[in-house]
Amino acid sequence: MSEFEKEYFEYLKTRSKLSEWFRMNISYPYVSKYFKGKVLDVGCGIGDFLRFYKESIGAEVNQYNVDYCNHIGCKAYIIENGILPFDNDTFEGVILDNVLEHLESPDFVLNEINRVLVKNGVVVIGVPGIKGYTMDDDHKIFYDEKLMEQLLDKFGFSKIKNLYTPFFIKSEFLSKRFSQYALNGVYRKR
Repeated sequence: MSEFEKEYFEYLKTRSKLSEWFRMNISYPYVSKYFKGKVLDVGCGIGDFLRFYKESIGAEVNQYNVDYCNHIGCKAYIIENGILPFDNDTFEGVILDNVLEHLESPDFVLNEINRVLVKNGVVVIGVPGIKGYTMDDDHKIFYDEKLMEQLLDKFGFSKIKNLYTPFFIKSEFLSKRFSQYALNGVYRKR
C-alpha cells in the first residue's frame, strides 16, 4: 500500500460531523430513492453510503479504505487493474459519488459499471460544483449537466433526472460559492 493511499484514507476520516450528518440524513436519502435491490458503491471511500444503504457493497482502489469498511462491518472489495470484482449483471444500482471528476479517462470505469449493472439498472453519479471542483488539485475534468449526459449516453445510459445537493435546486450562484454544492445525475442503463 502506498503512502498516498494512507494519506487519502486519513484525509477521508477528517470529515466533519456536520458533513457526515448531512450525507446520512439528507443527501443519501435524496439520491437513494432511485435505487432498489443490490447497489454497488464504486469508490466507496470509508463506507458512508455502505452504512446508509444496507443492500450495498463497496469497491475501491485504496486498500486502506477497503480494510476500514470491512472492519466496520460493511462489505468492500479491492478494484485491481480497473476491473470490478463482480460478475456481469450483478447489481440493480451503482453509485459513483465524487469519483468521476478524478479520472482523466472515465471510459474504463463506465464500461465496467455497464458490465456489472443489470439492464434497466440505475446509476447515480455525483460530481462537485464549480467551487468544490477547484478546491482539489486531483480533479481532472469538470462535469456540468451537458457533459455528463453526453458521456453517459455514449456508454448506453439515458438520463432520468438531475438532482442538486445540498439545496435541491440548480444554481450557478451556489455552485460558484459553496464547496458542498453537487450535481447528482440519475441514469438508467438501456
